[in-house]
This record gives sequence, structure tokens and C-alpha cells, in this order.
Amino acid sequence: MSRMLGTVSMGVRAPIIREGDDLAQIVTTCLAEAINNGEIVVRDRDVVCMTEAIVARAQGNYASVDNIAEDVRTKLGGETVGVIFPILSRNRFAICLRGIAKGCKKVVLMLSYPSDEVGNHLIDWDAMDAHGVDPYRDVLSEKQYREYFGYVKHPFTGVDYVEYYSNLIREMGAEVEVIFANDPRAILTYTKNVLHCDIHTRARTKRLLKAAGAQRVYGLDEIMNAPVNGSGYNERYGLLGSNKATESTVKLFPRDCQGLVEDIQARLLDMTGKHVEVMVYGDGAFKDPVGKIWELADPVVSPAYTVGLEGTPNELKLKYLADNDFATLSGKALQDAIKAKISAKDGSSLVGQMAAQGTTPRRLTDLIGSLCDLTSGSGDKGTPIVYIQGYFDNYTAE
Repeated sequence: MSRMLGTVSMGVRAPIIREGDDLAQIVTTCLAEAINNGEIVVRDRDVVCMTEAIVARAQGNYASVDNIAEDVRTKLGGETVGVIFPILSRNRFAICLRGIAKGCKKVVLMLSYPSDEVGNHLIDWDAMDAHGVDPYRDVLSEKQYREYFGYVKHPFTGVDYVEYYSNLIREMGAEVEVIFANDPRAILTYTKNVLHCDIHTRARTKRLLKAAGAQRVYGLDEIMNAPVNGSGYNERYGLLGSNKATESTVKLFPRDCQGLVEDIQARLLDMTGKHVEVMVYGDGAFKDPVGKIWELADPVVSPAYTVGLEGTPNELKLKYLADNDFATLSGKALQDAIKAKISAKDGSSLVGQMAAQGTTPRRLTDLIGSLCDLTSGSGDKGTPIVYIQGYFDNYTAE
């Protein structure tokens, strides 16, 4: 009888990870237990994924508010600093902002609008239209923002982020001024020292600011990119991808984890005789239709993965074949024709072919990472390891 299941994504329970833990051993042991319990039957090209959080925790990759403050003060001078384009998140940015504010005398906080980079909305489009506000040109003061739009709270968190961030800055002893603009150069009217906090547009922001005469320009990826007084760090991403650990510390994005995924792959091959792919994943990349956030607050979905996960899908669209190439067939004849078409693929790229239109044009690691993020969740499931089977199967697999 033909196998009926295709892709299966399973959350695997693990102990609470602490600094110094042997993560390769823990992951392998957890999978061995699931195998011995009959919950997993390992196949070649299965995929084992670990959330970036447990990797960073095992590494002890943390930084404190004081560490951040010292780095900001050293790099940006400690006077008035423009902090532009932060995302609106208590988990992702609030503790970073504490450290930034502690390293300055004044923060000019410039928020993008109507939403932040990952989709958290400050302003309703219809309300902007009603007040004749042009987000591509207009720079708003906090007074104008309040007059036009009032006190806007996030639909899920109930937080007024303008008020929340302003209070955080004041609590750290810095003066604060809030403005709203989408052109990074708008900050240069207020200060020539700028910390830009955008994630995926950071290279363009830095280029525009430097060309416009900014004196000191750093991205969030350049804060905590080296140890400060023995702290953790991430040489490539700095504070990007960090999460709140305590009220005074952040967990940084993991570093140097390519060796980890290759080690786990080797251990699983030795244990099972199967070639399993392994990756570390952070945020997926998908959009919430109600909250409007599209989730990807990490600099990349996967900071490390084994070589078999390189590339993009190379698939045919079954419904296109059924409605076009084989429109006159049905039943077993249709199934056999589609299977033959799939089997005839020779590995060459299908990009541009009509039969491949509508297939998802994204990297494998981004697709698999999104699947993992939804499987493991971010709460109390206790499954920071995700085991995926059948991802590389197609309609012909038995």
C-alpha cells in the first residue's frame, strides 16, 4: 500500500538548556529517546532543526544593559543620539533601548510609520488619509502624532509604544524627543550621530545617512559585535536577533554554530546510518492577517545549516498539470501521467516554466524555518527541537 503521509513536522521535547550544556549530545539523546519509543522512524533526508534560542543559551551569549550602554557611549559619543527605525517590541527591543538610552544624554527617537519594519502598526492608513498625511514625505512631531491619531495601542499587546519607549528612555536618565518619519535623513536635522535599528534595510539606511553628512553612523548590528567587559557578542549581527532574557539582559543571536549542525549530523549518521540534514532556525517569515506583523525580526531565518539544505524548491504545480497538460485524464490515468511527469525531472531548474508557476520561490532554509517556527511556537510547548519527515518527497514517493 502506498504511503499516505507527505511532510510531517514534529516538535521534540527537550530539557531546559543552560549555559555550558553539550547541545549536540542533548539533541542526539532526545532524538534517540523518540526513536526508541517508536515515535520516529529515521529516513534519509529527514531534517532536524533547533531553535536559535537554545543554541545561544548553551553558548551563554548574553549582554547586559550596562554592556550595551558602554558600547553605545564609546561608538556614538554619549551626547544626543538619533535612534531610528526600531521595531515595536517589548521582547525584541525594549531592553536594548534601556542600554542605548543609558549610553546617551538625549535620544531622538524616530519611528517609521504607519508601521515598523516587521508590520506592527502605529497608524491606520485611513486615519492618515483623513488628515492628509503623506508617509513618504511628512515628518511628524509627537504633538502632531497625538493630535491626529491619539493614543494608539497595539491590538494584541495593548501597549502604546510611543509612550512605552519614551518612558523607558527617561527611566534610564536620558532626555527623549519622538518624531515620525520614513526617510532616514530626516534625523540629521536633530543630530549627526545616528544609531539605525532597522534589520533588512540597514545597508541602504547607512548609505543614505553617510552620503547626507552624518558624522557617526552605526547599525544595531554594530553594537555588541565584540565582547564588552567579558560579555557575549555576535560579530556579524550585534544586537540584531536578540531577545529579552531579564529586565537587564538580552540573549544575543547565536554565533559560530556551523560546527554544531555538522556535529549533530555526524552523530545521527553514526547512530542511525541515515543521512539527516540539520539546521538552526529563528523567526519564520510569514504575515499575520490581523496583527499585520510579518514576524521576521531576526537578521536571517537560519544562521547555520548542513549543505543539503542549500538551494530552493524545484517543483511542478500539480493543479496546473491537472488542468492543462492532462485535462482530459482522470483517476488512475491522471495519477500515472502526473507521476511520470515528476519522474522525468532531470534536476535542471524549472524557473520560468509554466508548469512551475505558483510554486513558492523561496530558499529551502526560509521555508523550513517558517514551518519549524510555527511547529515549536514561542510559549510553553517545550519543543525547541523540530523533526521533519517527507519534506523532500513528491507525489511519486512510496
